[in-house]
Amino acid sequence: MKLIGACLILLIFASSRQLRASSVVTGTLTARQIVAQMQQNLNCTWSQETVDTFKSGNPDDMVTGVAVSMFANMETLRQAVAQNCNLIIVHEPTFYNHLDNTDKLEDNPVYLKKLEYIKKHNLIIFRFHDHWHKTVPDGIYVGMVDKLGWKANQLDKSMLFFKFDEQTVGGFAQKLQAKLKGSQLRIVGDPLMRFTNVALAVGAPGSESHINLLTGEFTELLVAGEAQEWETYQYVLDASMLGMKKAAIFTGHIPSEEAGMEYCATWMKTFVKDIPVIYLENGSAYWSVQNTPKP
Repeated sequence: MKLIGACLILLIFASSRQLRASSVVTGTLTARQIVAQMQQNLNCTWSQETVDTFKSGNPDDMVTGVAVSMFANMETLRQAVAQNCNLIIVHEPTFYNHLDNTDKLEDNPVYLKKLEYIKKHNLIIFRFHDHWHKTVPDGIYVGMVDKLGWKANQLDKSMLFFKFDEQTVGGFAQKLQAKLKGSQLRIVGDPLMRFTNVALAVGAPGSESHINLLTGEFTELLVAGEAQEWETYQYVLDASMLGMKKAAIFTGHIPSEEAGMEYCATWMKTFVKDIPVIYLENGSAYWSVQNTPKP
């Protein structure tokens, strides 16, 4: 009996060691540890004042899978759950304002329903905005330039300025639309204007940034994400009406940046091992009258 008991103890001990070894092999990590790995693999200093923080969930929970996306909207959350991903890395806010401040949403039915779903599935949401832009080269621009196929046209490391063969704004817009299929492009200026020089401004850096780019002698066409219609739109419209060689194409915020988050997923796979990392595309947040489904 003593021999059998000793054998059982040895078997339990061996099984325990095997389980611990298996845990090491699978590389199980908490959300906090994965974010720490992200920080270590950036080449910029991590700022204390930043929106790049956890927005929901327990950062010390083990991660079953990582989903990377532009927005943690409800469709993204459902897809993440379906693919067993409990850590969601997003570029933009989850709760409808830049700082994800929920003080004024405490009684809001949309916020409460979304939060209920997040808590039910123990989802951990981390925003990765400031430092993905701060790293060199800017991660969003790297992904977008690659998707657009503009690498050969890039003039410097800033990834802001590009030179193309001479062509019309309208023709260029058609080619851009083919690459950004989910975008509803808005073009300001003369569609027949011929140009060679393009400035790229992804996301929403603001009209001051846009106007600075357009005021420079280089920029003839600005390709931007989004802007207030009474700001950059009107500046370009006035410039065009004054006979200046200026035009702009607005792609929308999501189409102008989401390839950068697809690249983020690829980047994370280089150091997050044995845990699935997937990219979830948001696509357009709206539909147009021309694309209205028929009943």
